[in-house]
Amino acid sequence: MAEQERVIVVGGGASGMMAAGTAAERGHRVLLLEKNRSLGRKLRITGKGRCNLTNLTDVEGLVEHLPGNGRFLRSAFYRFGPEDLIAFFTAWGLETKVERGNRVFPASDEAADVVTALERFLRAGHVEVWKESPVSRLLVEAGAIRGVQLRNGTELSAAAVILATGGASYPGTGSTGDGYCMACEVGHTIEPIRPSLVPLEVAEAWVPPLAGLTLKNVDLYALSPEGKILWHERGEMLFTHFGVSGPLVLSASRHLVGCTGCRLRIDLKPALTEEVLDARVQRDFHEAIRRQIGNALDKLLPRALIPVVLHVAGLPEDLPVHQVTRKQRHALVRVLKGLMLTVTRPRPLAEAIVTAGGVSTHEIDARTMASRVVDGLYLTGEVIDVDGYTGGYNLQAAFTTGRIAGESV
Repeated sequence: MAEQERVIVVGGGASGMMAAGTAAERGHRVLLLEKNRSLGRKLRITGKGRCNLTNLTDVEGLVEHLPGNGRFLRSAFYRFGPEDLIAFFTAWGLETKVERGNRVFPASDEAADVVTALERFLRAGHVEVWKESPVSRLLVEAGAIRGVQLRNGTELSAAAVILATGGASYPGTGSTGDGYCMACEVGHTIEPIRPSLVPLEVAEAWVPPLAGLTLKNVDLYALSPEGKILWHERGEMLFTHFGVSGPLVLSASRHLVGCTGCRLRIDLKPALTEEVLDARVQRDFHEAIRRQIGNALDKLLPRALIPVVLHVAGLPEDLPVHQVTRKQRHALVRVLKGLMLTVTRPRPLAEAIVTAGGVSTHEIDARTMASRVVDGLYLTGEVIDVDGYTGGYNLQAAFTTGRIAGESV
């Protein structure tokens, strides 16, 4: 493509801004079209407003934590991985820091600073930005891109179009699935759209009263109806009025959406074997020998969780500690090592952090992010059928695909 032919980027999120700035850096005339009044709406709220940019792992670590077609991006990650992304942001004035689990955040803990750095990148490349300019369709002639049509009917010509419209989660940020419709209209296959990284509703009536309680350093297991372990990790989770959420639950949901009869198992004391935990309980009981059991577990559990654990174990709260039998104690230990939850359904797609599904990776050139269906069309970010766990992996995929597309137009 000739250097001064126009490139249009549809979508001003993480991937779109990276793609637009990179294409401009290569000498192209770039127009970035954003439907919102501001760029990076979803970026500004990600990571509870802190923005987990990436994860400082190697390429195989990235692929492993993107169970939704992460292998498709292996070669792209070698070209633009976490260290490259950190260096990029450093060059544009954003200092970063690495926290637990190799998660990378802006040193300021402000997601808005990430957007500011990307806007600085766009200005340096003289990228033209049109806000409040929603695109309704892609214009294609004889199998090649010709431009785009705005929702108001205006047609804009382009030698190349980068589709970076995001997914269908958090529609309030502008991610309403527009890109899937546009790609489908020009011949692309769209893998079924579903929520990924989404809170889960559960059947147990004892859960809603615990809303707001956070459990840290617990092991969470996602189980099939037959009891097979589908996924397992240690970390933090949260009880809500409808069920459970938090980092562990969001990652577990990737394996449970669409699963009927699946369950969650919480190991409340993962550092202790059943035998060691039993000895610990006996020691605590000895120290509280004159109390009722409901007042003897404060050192083991959050206060709000004690009645629940005792109920599930079949023990009355007013049972005197000195009357607890060996069988009852063992029942208590089993619950501490395996508190069960029955998943009824995920929360709606609108509440998901990430959308699974999207444009089939079989129809995209992994070396360039170019469409194999329409010449001159490139696809990036969440519009592609790639998704992963929490921890910065999805944003790295967005930035990487944007970078590769911008380099390839």
